[in-house]
Amino acid sequence: MPERTATVASRSGLHARPAALFAEAAGEQPVDVTIAMQGQPEDEAMDAASILSLMTLGAAKGDVVVLRAEGDGADAALDALVKLLETDLDAE
Repeated sequence: MPERTATVASRSGLHARPAALFAEAAGEQPVDVTIAMQGQPEDEAMDAASILSLMTLGAAKGDVVVLRAEGDGADAALDALVKLLETDLDAE
């Protein structure tokens, strides 16, 4: 199963606006994507398209998360989502 790590760049972490933008982008992918804090067991990964899951994750700026997906388009989906996470979505 393809996976990527990403460092959360948004000042507020994955909360409020960044969580909503990321969940929307994850939901638009052609594959299901999961997210977990680095070091968490794979079976504790959460649905990356769920705002509630992202808020529960509690990822702060600078935290490293692991994204996983499987199926056609998984690599491209993960690459796009890593790019999003590593952008300060609070900057506007």
